[in-house]
Amino acid sequence: IPTAPEEPSPGVTLSDSLIMTRIRAPQNPPPPCSFRSTGPLPTSSIRLDRENISSIGKLQRLGEIHSLYLQQNRIEKMENLESFPNLRFLCLAGNCIQKVENLQALPHLRALDLSHNLIQVLDTEELPRSLQILDLTGNECTQQDGYRDLVLAALPNLLQLDFQPVHENKAEEEAGGGSCSSEEEEDEELHPEQMTPFTFDRDFLLELRRELTGRARQRRRKTLDEHRARLQELWERRAMLL
Repeated sequence: IPTAPEEPSPGVTLSDSLIMTRIRAPQNPPPPCSFRSTGPLPTSSIRLDRENISSIGKLQRLGEIHSLYLQQNRIEKMENLESFPNLRFLCLAGNCIQKVENLQALPHLRALDLSHNLIQVLDTEELPRSLQILDLTGNECTQQDGYRDLVLAALPNLLQLDFQPVHENKAEEEAGGGSCSSEEEEDEELHPEQMTPFTFDRDFLLELRRELTGRARQRRRKTLDEHRARLQELWERRAMLL
């Protein structure tokens, strides 16, 4: 008897209660009065990947969070991210996002993973200038004419785009003789946190490296499984012919 196809289950809304179940507090949190927004952030991450999340609800302010993992969900819109004002790493890979938006409230964002979404046209004005690592692989927008040049022109601090290192910034520094203009000096005084070397946060880099290594391992495992399945199929066909 034919049965009606199952309707997809309604997605989960990212809420304060869900977040509180996943927060990893720092091992040695500093006293409340000692924290300054221009100093290093405490190590704190939220991992909510593969949780059937379809939307990001209104959240309380979480200034201590610097890494947010939301990959492999069903999120369609980038919203309510201002609740994480000190966010440095944001992973939204493998969702259903069609438009890059609402990121200007994240002035400290260094790494953004939006790979394998549904972004057809990229508005570079929506990308924070603080970005140093950006991944948009698997999106249709990467096929736009002049895509890479547009992104590099919009993000002067970018070090890596779609797993490819950026050499243009270094060439421009060498061409300029290492001198710093008055405008650059003024910008450094106004925004010292953006001039901080990306490598100073060891915990952040270790976590980022683990995440990238894990994704590469998953891709290799998937390729190997497909290869084994193909070999099994060939052996079965051979047995049938014999």
